[in-house]
Parts: sequence; C-alpha cells; structure tokens
Amino acid sequence: MSNKKIKVITGKIGTDGHYRGIEAVTRALRDAGMEVVYLGAGRRVEEVIKALSQEDADVLGLSFLCGGHIQAMKRLMTRIKEENLEHVLVLVGGIIYDDEIPEMKELGVAEVFLPGAPLAHMVDYVSREVEKRKKNKE
Repeated sequence: MSNKKIKVITGKIGTDGHYRGIEAVTRALRDAGMEVVYLGAGRRVEEVIKALSQEDADVLGLSFLCGGHIQAMKRLMTRIKEENLEHVLVLVGGIIYDDEIPEMKELGVAEVFLPGAPLAHMVDYVSREVEKRKKNKE
C-alpha cells in the first residue's frame, strides 16, 4: 500500500441519532491506521459533499438505522456525480433490507454492511478496495 494514509469520512445523514455503530466503525478504521474524520449525526447531504471535497477523501462511510436511506443516498450520489467525486468509495451500514441492497449498489454504493458485520472485515474491505482503485489510476 502507498505511504499516504487512507482518508475516510464517516457520519450519519438526517435525524437518525443511533450513533454507536458508526462510532465503532470509525474507531476500528482509525486503529487500523487510517485517517478518519467523523462528521457525527444529523448531517445534511451538502455537508457531506463539502467534507468529501475539502478533505480529499478516499472513502465515505454512512450509517442508517431509521429508514430514509434510499432517498438520502439518491440525493447524495447525484451530488457526488455533479461534484466529480466518483473516485470516492461509498459504503453504507445499518438496517438495510435485503431487497434494498441491489438498489443501493445501482446508485453507486460499493458495499453494504449489515448489523453484526465484523469490524475486521470492514477494515480489510476498505484497505483492499482503496488499494485496487489506486492501482487502477496508475
């Protein structure tokens, strides 16, 4: 892997106040040596887009536990395209129904992690996918 740390933005869009899962993921990514900016809960799509751009992030990880994720991700992925941020690996975790996962992936979400997914699996996935993307850019 290159010397540059993987830069990750994590947070929650909307009014969902269930934050324990995203905080655990944030800590696991930091413990693995990644640079992680945790935006917290209650963020708007525009705040997330601004953070991705300002931080020159490699990865965006969002958590949804109270619904509204399809609509939020449609808005977010549209803005990602408009701002030419398609290089960002977008990951979603939380309460996502099995029949919604294909729709999330069609929107451009790289992976969906459901409750109980091992933190080590998430860390490995991020490391592997970012490295693949860097190699493909060369």
